[in-house]
Amino acid sequence: MAPRRPAGVVLFPGSGSSAGHPSLVSLAAAFAPLPVLRADFPYRRAGRSFPDRAPVLVQCVRDEVRAFAVSLGVPTSRIIIGGRSMGGRMCSMAVADDDDPLRVAGLVLVSYPLHPPGKPGSGRTAHLPGVGVRTLCISGTRDTFGTPAELRRAFRRVPGDVTWHFVEGKGHDLKRADDEVAAAVRSWAVPGRPRG
Repeated sequence: MAPRRPAGVVLFPGSGSSAGHPSLVSLAAAFAPLPVLRADFPYRRAGRSFPDRAPVLVQCVRDEVRAFAVSLGVPTSRIIIGGRSMGGRMCSMAVADDDDPLRVAGLVLVSYPLHPPGKPGSGRTAHLPGVGVRTLCISGTRDTFGTPAELRRAFRRVPGDVTWHFVEGKGHDLKRADDEVAAAVRSWAVPGRPRG
């Protein structure tokens, strides 16, 4: 049976950018005509540049997604969530949380930060077995936060369906790849929707 059509999308930025970053704006546009909320984390709203600890960020994901679902009159299970780098990772942690899992329609993880550059042994994977929703992972083949092989190996722990799209020759910022990222999102976002 095909997944139920999503009703909306909530997207979060990476640690060094805001919800107004052009790449996040382009990502949001790829989901049209679905309503999209681009949300900032509390430290950004407060004018700080250094992220809060993960529990604060994950709670922000829960709060923003639940409030957006209420505004649309749907359960969170009709909402796709995700974002770039840290934003996507916090979304995956909210979905996988043992105590208060966020039920959503799917995850979009752009440039998932598997490990800090040059430190492949310190993977951010402990929560991945709790990610039971369909997931789209988009990453550059030269991303220093995780190679395609490292990412595929780590995401074998995810019980949900994982779709991969690797952008050839691009690093973590996926610079000048917004159109390719958007095309990958459009083909995945709504089951049965035509490509293009």
